[in-house]
Amino acid sequence: MKTVITGGSGFVGKNLREYLKSSHEVEVKSIRFVPNQHFDFKGNAIIHLAGKAHDLKNVAKPSDYYEANFELTKQVFDSFLKSDATVFIFLSSVKAAADQIKEMLTEDVVPNPKTHYGISKKQAEEYLLSKELPADKRLYILRPCMIHGPGNKGNLNLLYNFVLKNIPWPLGAFNNLRSFLSVENICFVINELLENKEIPNGIYHIADDHSLSTNELIQRIGMNLGKKTTIWKVSPWGIKTIARIGDYLSLPLNSERLNKLTENYVVSNSKIKKALKKEFPVATQEGLDTTIKSFKKHN
Repeated sequence: MKTVITGGSGFVGKNLREYLKSSHEVEVKSIRFVPNQHFDFKGNAIIHLAGKAHDLKNVAKPSDYYEANFELTKQVFDSFLKSDATVFIFLSSVKAAADQIKEMLTEDVVPNPKTHYGISKKQAEEYLLSKELPADKRLYILRPCMIHGPGNKGNLNLLYNFVLKNIPWPLGAFNNLRSFLSVENICFVINELLENKEIPNGIYHIADDHSLSTNELIQRIGMNLGKKTTIWKVSPWGIKTIARIGDYLSLPLNSERLNKLTENYVVSNSKIKKALKKEFPVATQEGLDTTIKSFKKHN
């Protein structure tokens, strides 16, 4: 199978290329939004990863999200419909469904994103679902939660450096549960979707089997480093005040980063596992340990 990947130079893209190379002929296309363009795709499947991710520094313009996540996706999908490719996989995000949740997030939720990132992803999803899909073509919209793995430089790296430098973790008063996703598991899911024609079209949430609190994660990092962790229960009100100041002064902690570190965000993977009829290859804690150990190699 010849598979075209857009955004193949990103974190997920690099891992996916490596994962698929033994069984697929992979072509990577570097693309960006240009009005009125069409892509001449030559392949059996298109995996659309290209887009604009969360900007924790809040320097991106709203139009950046809508061009990269909505307008570009429209162009790629329209080109797919005119091509001989039969499988289209779009990497959306759980943030297209909700920025904050009180209960486990399932595909049944009525989407209500609040950020430009989430709204632009939701608009892209709606466009894909609004088009009539030929009988010989398949469409999968994947909403992953926070993806991690070796080489990832997100919030897990921030937590790692806290523990590495023996800095007490000050957010212990926040009691939360959060879903994570090993990059190997998202690659596994994508490969299964490519190979199995029996999996129904639609939207699928992707997450590892178990959720952890940030405090548990801090302790797990310490275990991998052989360090005793110190967790402080500083007043949540004081922490939130500092985060609001960080929104304006570009401090390491701002409101969006605080939410990512302390919010409850548990995502169900029941629908995708039922469709695949298989277990994910990487257990939650195993995947986190692999990511943490990769930080150790680069410090």
